[in-house]
Amino acid sequence: MTSLKKILITSICLLLALLALCTSMAGFQKRKTDPKKKVMPNILIVTVDDMAYNSVGVFGCRISGITPNIDKLAAEGMEFTYAFVNTAVCQPCRESLQTGRYPHNNGAEGFEPIKSEVPTLSEQLRKAGYINGILGKEIHLQPLEKFCWDYIPFKTEKDSVWRNSFGRNPKFYHDYSARFFQMAKTANKPFFLLANSQDPHRPFAGSADDTAEFGNRRPPLTRQYSPEEVDVPGYLPDIPNVRKEVAQYYGSVHRADQSIGGVLDALKESGMADNTLVIFLSDHGAAFPFSKSQCYFNSDKTPLIIKWPHKVKPGSVDSTHMISGIDLMPTILDALGLPLVPHLDGRSYLPLLFGKKQSGRTYVYATFYQIFAKIRYPMRALEDKNFGYIYNFWSDGKLAMTGDATSGLTWKAMVKAAQTDPYIAQRVELYKHRVPEEFYDFKKDPNGLHNLVNDPAYSSEVQKFRDKMLEVMRNFNDPAFQAFRDRKQTGVIKEFMQQQKVKASHTGHDIRF
Repeated sequence: MTSLKKILITSICLLLALLALCTSMAGFQKRKTDPKKKVMPNILIVTVDDMAYNSVGVFGCRISGITPNIDKLAAEGMEFTYAFVNTAVCQPCRESLQTGRYPHNNGAEGFEPIKSEVPTLSEQLRKAGYINGILGKEIHLQPLEKFCWDYIPFKTEKDSVWRNSFGRNPKFYHDYSARFFQMAKTANKPFFLLANSQDPHRPFAGSADDTAEFGNRRPPLTRQYSPEEVDVPGYLPDIPNVRKEVAQYYGSVHRADQSIGGVLDALKESGMADNTLVIFLSDHGAAFPFSKSQCYFNSDKTPLIIKWPHKVKPGSVDSTHMISGIDLMPTILDALGLPLVPHLDGRSYLPLLFGKKQSGRTYVYATFYQIFAKIRYPMRALEDKNFGYIYNFWSDGKLAMTGDATSGLTWKAMVKAAQTDPYIAQRVELYKHRVPEEFYDFKKDPNGLHNLVNDPAYSSEVQKFRDKMLEVMRNFNDPAFQAFRDRKQTGVIKEFMQQQKVKASHTGHDIRF
């Protein structure tokens, strides 16, 4: 074979090898960028702490510019008129959001950890390849290992600056969110961020308690309101010190909105907003009497907003269906196409995000068990769009209500005014000792001022709610079922409350980081 032929054959072989390599690389590139491959959306849940639903502009607040960032989110997503949480106190509510179960079914009725065998949302997302982060309210999801956080600023970054913000500094919410989003980009993973503003939880912005608790390290005052600028909630008396404290509360509401805005700004700057499902809600009502740590309409109703680019119609409103906090976890898993975990109390409302209808969403069930001070105040409530029924197991005329809502100016002002004002005296007495049964006509009385349980005109409705509550309690394995069923029998409620006291004494605040 001549040298020329050898060169020619060698050249042809090299060319064929090069073509084969190029074909292989092209196939690899095609597989790598295959448009059919599912891209998992990021999940961002932003919450506020102790914010009444109607403190948000789009949900009825009349203070101009109070929540511009939340209002903008609503314009870009869907509002839910009838969204509720199932337990109106921080840790039990948040652990229900993360487990899809009522507190009596996840093991955390007070401020204790959930059962080790109960699956969590963040646990399922970790299994699906997500990177998980949390900002604020970290201590209210326990035990730590069940929530699989890859990012907790003061733990994972050994950074005390975040902790010193007390969860109330909008700049820190922006900066630490931005760090987490970059962390997700670097890891090339979808993310789940749970960003929780500590506002407008007490102490309220600019109050004496604010100064006493935080001193010269207190969070920035982004805006203060005068008592004349605000509306006093209808379930509170409109007297000077109540109005003064409500104004301080709204200063905290505005700062909470700015913290939420900081997170949303960081998301936009990350370039990942277009593929992020954003959910906003409050964990329950404001820390005032007849709101937080109760089962009233103003206790459990939450300003739920969901934005999902290219999926949820911007500016849409669902005013038809009633949904609960226990429905959040199954909805997210459903949206991601992930399998639902067993023994969920809630169910997915994913069809509602697409403007569809869903049967069986005509009522919500609310529960309450125990305050942080380990005092049991068991309550149950059933609500539809028109009426609300509450049963107070603890109401015996002796045990008095206490807790977060009885601190500060409002309760002190009510107690003082009760000395000379018969109407306020009646409200103070009702709050302190309650009555076993309450029934309200929400269409006429959303603030729960007129208990109709003994009104003959409503007797058939009251009985209908009693019967339905018994059915719901049975369906959800509520440990109060038997006591409610046999409540008219002598000694049944007293024995139930004794069991509750024993249970409370055995609960612990297991906080680990």
